[in-house]
Amino acid sequence: MTRIGGSWQNWGRSASVRPVRVERPRSPEGVQRAVIAAVKHGLSVKAVGAGHSFTGIAVAPGVLLELDDLQGLVSADAASGRVTLLAGTRLHRIPGLLAPYGLAMENLGDIDRQSIAGAISTGTHGSGARFGGLATQVVGITMVTAAGDFLRIDDEHESDLLPAVALGLGALGIIVEVTLQCAPAFVMHAIDEPAPLDDVLATLEERVASWDHFEFYWFPHTEVALTKRQTRLPESTVRKPLPVVGRWIDETLLSNGVYRVVCAAGQVVPAVTPPFSRLAVKLTGDREYTELSHRVLIQSRTVRFREMEYALPAENVVPAFQAVRALIAQRGWRIEFPIEVRFAAEDDLWLSTAHGRPSAYIAVHRYWRADPTEYFNAVEEIMLEFGGRPHWGKLHTLTDQALRERYPRFDDFVALRDRLDPERRFTNRYLERVLGA
Repeated sequence: MTRIGGSWQNWGRSASVRPVRVERPRSPEGVQRAVIAAVKHGLSVKAVGAGHSFTGIAVAPGVLLELDDLQGLVSADAASGRVTLLAGTRLHRIPGLLAPYGLAMENLGDIDRQSIAGAISTGTHGSGARFGGLATQVVGITMVTAAGDFLRIDDEHESDLLPAVALGLGALGIIVEVTLQCAPAFVMHAIDEPAPLDDVLATLEERVASWDHFEFYWFPHTEVALTKRQTRLPESTVRKPLPVVGRWIDETLLSNGVYRVVCAAGQVVPAVTPPFSRLAVKLTGDREYTELSHRVLIQSRTVRFREMEYALPAENVVPAFQAVRALIAQRGWRIEFPIEVRFAAEDDLWLSTAHGRPSAYIAVHRYWRADPTEYFNAVEEIMLEFGGRPHWGKLHTLTDQALRERYPRFDDFVALRDRLDPERRFTNRYLERVLGA
C-alpha cells in the first residue's frame, strides 16, 4: 500500500516529518520492491516501527516504510531456542508467539510497545548485570540493502558482520527478519520496595550482584529510592501474581491516571511537584509477587514524556548520580519525573552502549509538555564527564566527532556503512549528525 503526503510523528512528539511517500509493505518482498523504487527515484528510504525513539533516528523525509503489517512468527525451534520474527513484530506480541514453544526472551526493557527491529537497532535494554541489551539476543538478521538485495547474516552467512548489524541504527539496510536466541520460559520472583536513597547508593554494588535483576527509581525532592529486584525461577514455580484490583490501583490509577494530572498541573504550578513526589513514594513501589517474566519486566506507561539516557562504566554510576542529585538541588528545579538507574553486562556489539564494559544507565525524563533542554543539557555534561555514551533512541546532543572517541569500533561501522550504503539511501539528519555524512 502506498500513499502520498501525510505526516508522521513519534510517540514523544519530539520528532516529525512529512515524507514524500508512505508505503506499507506486507512482506519482505514488498520491502525489497519499495527500496528498489526509492533508489530508482533518488529518494531516501527509512522504516519506522512504533515511533518510541525520542531522537530523529526514524525520521523519513523521502520514502517512509510503515512495517505494521510485517508482524508475526516466521519459524521457531523449541530444541535450539531460536525463533525468527518479522521485523515489525511488536514486543508485546512476542510472549504469546513464544509460549507454545516453551520459550521467552532472555531479557526485556520496561516498555513493550516497540517493534523488534526498532528495539534492537536503537539499543533497547533492560536491567540485570549478567544480561545484555535486546540486540545481544540476536543471532540472525535478514535485511534489504541499498542495492535491493536480501542480505542474510547469521552464524553461517557473513557472521563477522553480526556485531554491526544487530545494532545498526537503521543505517545499513532495512531489516525484514530477526532471529533471536531465546531462553526456556521462566517466572520471576519480584520485590518492589522503598529504601533510603543513601543506603541504596552505599550498598549498590552488593545489591546489583545479589539479584538477577536490580534497578531503582528516585523521585527528585525525596530521600527515598524505589527499588526493584527480581530472581529468575523455573517455569514450573507456583505463581503468585498481584491481585487484579491492587495492580490496577498501583499501575493504572496512581502511576498513570493521577500522575498524568499532576504532571500537567506541575506545568502551571511547579510548587505541586515536590509534595506529590513525596506522596508518590509512600503510595507506590511496595509489593511482592511471582509471575511470568514478561509480566514482571514490563511496566504500563501511558503518561507521555521525553527522555535522555546515558550508559556509564558501572563503577561511575554512584558519583554521576550524586552529581545529578546535587545539580537539581542547586538549580532549584521542580522535576516531576523520577530518575531511573539500571545495569547491563558488557557486550561486543560495535555500537552498543555497553560495548566492552559492564554498564550502568542513568535516565532522566520530563513531561512531554515541559521544555527539557536546560535540564537535559546540564545532566549530559555530567554524563560525559563520567565516560557516558548516549542511548541512540533517546535525546542527546553528540555528533560523530564526539561519538568516535567513545566507540572503539566506530570507524569499522562507518566503513561497513560505506560498503553497504555508499549513496546514503538510508540516511537522515540524525544519522548524518551521529555517523557523519
